[in-house]
Amino acid sequence: MLTSAKTRMYGFVFSFLVIPVALYAVFVIGPYAQAFYISLTNWRGITGNPQYIGFENFTRLFSDEVFWAAVRHHALLLVAMPLITIAIALFFSFLLNLGGGSKGGRMTGVFGSRLYRVVYFFPQVLAVAVIGVLFQAVYRPDGTGIINGLLDLVGIAPVGWLIAPDLALWSIMGVLVWQSVGFYVVLFSAGMAAVPKDVFEAAALDGAGRFRLFFSITLPLIWDTIQVGWVYLGIAAFDCFALVQVLSVDRGGPDNATTVLPLEIWRNAFTFSKFGYASAMGVALFFLTLTFAALSLRVTRRERIEL
Repeated sequence: MLTSAKTRMYGFVFSFLVIPVALYAVFVIGPYAQAFYISLTNWRGITGNPQYIGFENFTRLFSDEVFWAAVRHHALLLVAMPLITIAIALFFSFLLNLGGGSKGGRMTGVFGSRLYRVVYFFPQVLAVAVIGVLFQAVYRPDGTGIINGLLDLVGIAPVGWLIAPDLALWSIMGVLVWQSVGFYVVLFSAGMAAVPKDVFEAAALDGAGRFRLFFSITLPLIWDTIQVGWVYLGIAAFDCFALVQVLSVDRGGPDNATTVLPLEIWRNAFTFSKFGYASAMGVALFFLTLTFAALSLRVTRRERIEL
């Protein structure tokens, strides 16, 4: 009788899983497997059968200066972008949820926190292409640009935000941070909301100031949420094709100062018709992303605090 009940349960679960798993295999695992195969060929993506060339694309890849420039840019993005975004989002989240202090025995956010939540989240509803066009006007290198127009008012010469090799990548990173902060404010606010308010109120009654409340209580209790946010931001740093495509000079310029791997994959595939070489870059990007996620989860792992 028990075996029959288990059989029916497994059959019920299987009937719900078989279609999603099949779709995932066809539309996700299938293209991945195809990309791995194409990376071992010299296929040009138009006509003819791919010719197997083994690891020739990968050998060429590791001697490609543009590829290594893109990897260095990703390394900078992986360090700077998550740190800046998480720091800003945590600061805003703390203000919106606990920054108002204890009022009537309850922890509250700063005045107008509901409005601020909408304002911070607003960039998330804009398409990436729209954000790129918007910041083209912000970063315009002459006095008609918004930032350079403000600098001109105080007597500072216009700055080539997107045409100076030393500034271009940082300028694009600023847009990535601006776009991302709102989502992580919501994410961290949800993490703080999951912590019982009694914990914060007890700490406030014991005389804990905002600094101690944040670093000694809030940060450890939402560490799992921060860990997830760090991984998400790292993956986003590997996937910044659209903004670089729209904002950079000559698609990755000047002088490859802003190029990233997704842009090089697109360029090799659809500009130079080197689909085999582009697939090799895609495979490299796949393993870089997996390595980052695994290392991040390992390095940031800490003992869970139970309440």
